[in-house]
Amino acid sequence: MNPGILEPKIQKFIDANSTADVSKLALGKNPFPEIEYREILNQISGKSKAKEKLPSWFGTEGIYYPEKISLEQASSESTAIYKSAVVSGVNLIDLTGGFGIDDYFFSKKVGTVTHCEQNNGLSEIAKHNFLALKAQNIECITGDGVEIIKSKNKKWDWIYIDPSRRSDSKGKVFMLKDCIPNVPEHLTSWFSFSNNILIKTSPLLDLSAGLSELQNVKRIHIIAVKNEVKELLWELEKGYSGEISVKAVDISNDKQKVFDSIINEEVQASFSLPMKYLYEPNAAIMKSGAFNKVSILYNINKLHLNSHLYTSDDIMDFPGRIFEIENHLSYNKSTMKLIAEMGRANITTRNFPESVESLRKKWKIQDGGTKYCFFTTDIFNNKIVLICTKIKQL
Repeated sequence: MNPGILEPKIQKFIDANSTADVSKLALGKNPFPEIEYREILNQISGKSKAKEKLPSWFGTEGIYYPEKISLEQASSESTAIYKSAVVSGVNLIDLTGGFGIDDYFFSKKVGTVTHCEQNNGLSEIAKHNFLALKAQNIECITGDGVEIIKSKNKKWDWIYIDPSRRSDSKGKVFMLKDCIPNVPEHLTSWFSFSNNILIKTSPLLDLSAGLSELQNVKRIHIIAVKNEVKELLWELEKGYSGEISVKAVDISNDKQKVFDSIINEEVQASFSLPMKYLYEPNAAIMKSGAFNKVSILYNINKLHLNSHLYTSDDIMDFPGRIFEIENHLSYNKSTMKLIAEMGRANITTRNFPESVESLRKKWKIQDGGTKYCFFTTDIFNNKIVLICTKIKQL
């Protein structure tokens, strides 16, 4: 961390160029030769990214931004706010603090937060920013969180960890045993310091794979932002062995749509041929795998056991996309000629033998337009095409 970056004249320059094209700025002359231009440009780039991802940081004077990779790996403000609602109590320790986004919001719900970070520069940056944000109940310790919690040898209301998914030997990894630190290896030890552990993992981690590696899982949170799954949260409680609940959450425009289910819950869906409306669950629900529960909860019919598309004659509010079906056609050459004549169409495949790319190439259909074509399979195992128009959410 370079204190020179915090000089008022340099901060003013960073603020003035927070929306500028950094690549073009880099071609110009450094107006502050006493500071390496790369460092100033990194601050401008970081502030630019923070505008949408971290509005509280963007709107606070004197924030210092880390290198690009640390900012990319940090939680967004919206997902951090969601996480903060999970925890409570007197104290929490974050074993892999990073840029500190999560800890700032944890500090609003917990008495004291301990931020552990091995990278000395990143630890220093987080400490500086917490002061700028007036978060005075966060302690920053430089070092390995796994060793720090042992040396502290005290009880915590919560342990939080976001293990690194980059391995020197394997590159980018997703299984918890391959992350740093190896979470499954340390769980028994950590449960001697706290009854509650919250783990953030890659959105690509399969739920069944995560459950095979972890113990005492009480709840899984699937967090999506604007229909893109960003992270999984695993809530562990010491000694817990009951049913595992899943919260599939989609965050958009500061609003949350939550769908609750239970792992391996035995629910029978209802099925039918396409009706007037078509429903496609959001990405968080798709990740949860609770496809039959969707049918029962919203009283809508599945098109096929494996299609994960739903239909009804009456429109209703739904956590996903809603379409009005204009045509229900068999998949054949005549149908495809009709679609090809549109020139453009938004194509989705569900439980269908051909990919979107192959369909576009084969029938020369460009992306876009106002029509949505769903290629899928019906209850009689017929390959069908549904030509639809999208309906604005209720």
